[in-house]
Amino acid sequence: MNKNIFYFLLFLAMIGWGASWVNVKILSEYINEFEMVFIRFSFTAITMIPIILVLKKSFYIDKKTFMLVLLTSVTFIAYMKYFFLGTKLGTASLGGALVTSLAPIMTFIMLAILRLKEIKRRDIFALVLGALGVLTMLNVWLLGPSEIFVTQNLYFILASILWPIVTILSASSTQISPIVFTFYLYVVTVALVSIVFIDFATIKTDGFDTRFWINTFSIVVFASTFANTVYFLGIEKLGTSEVSSFIFLVPFAAIGLSVIFLDEKIDIFVLIGAFMTMYAVKIINNIQFLKKR
Repeated sequence: MNKNIFYFLLFLAMIGWGASWVNVKILSEYINEFEMVFIRFSFTAITMIPIILVLKKSFYIDKKTFMLVLLTSVTFIAYMKYFFLGTKLGTASLGGALVTSLAPIMTFIMLAILRLKEIKRRDIFALVLGALGVLTMLNVWLLGPSEIFVTQNLYFILASILWPIVTILSASSTQISPIVFTFYLYVVTVALVSIVFIDFATIKTDGFDTRFWINTFSIVVFASTFANTVYFLGIEKLGTSEVSSFIFLVPFAAIGLSVIFLDEKIDIFVLIGAFMTMYAVKIINNIQFLKKR
């Protein structure tokens, strides 16, 4: 496939990830967090089957990898819970900016604690810059503690801590393809929430209107199946470093789409903080932006 076409697909994938915050905000008016997880990932797992077949990936999973999937699923459910609740109670723009920019920094910190990453002098600068960026997004310079430590902000921070754990656990699997691991992650996640958290008799499907299904379609097909597939293929075809540069689009896509579809006001502190934090991510991950050829 032509590289320029792949770049365009990656651009659309990042827009899809950014749009998921808007989708969740709207879906929170219809269903709770566990029902959203069930609906989103049951449909996503189904749509991933033909893609895995076309890519000729094996569905085989050994016992050790399955146990890793199970452990990752538990953490993933906790992440999705706080991602959902933070977005429901707060704004999609702040959630999309804060979580997507803070999570890579938290991942680096956890890897450093586990001694899987070495902290260099530039990394210390980046971590300080990232911390200032997060504080700016939370607008600590003008707000009081009672306005900063509100429930939704704490949920977003918890989500930012949980997502790196999901990432590190997922990366520990080397026996199967990442896309197949993700497929089983979704299947096990759906099974767990179905058994433990959902009473299907209480789901009021008669209230699912066109608006609900449009956002469900978007978060399943666009933000999950399409975006994840393009991202994994991009890593295989272009390499992690090149694909990582596209991640910078996600928080700003979330902010822009929140303004367009949710009529949220652009918060200058969120924008400035997102720029600061994402630049910190660039430094600690040594990301090189794409150059014109």
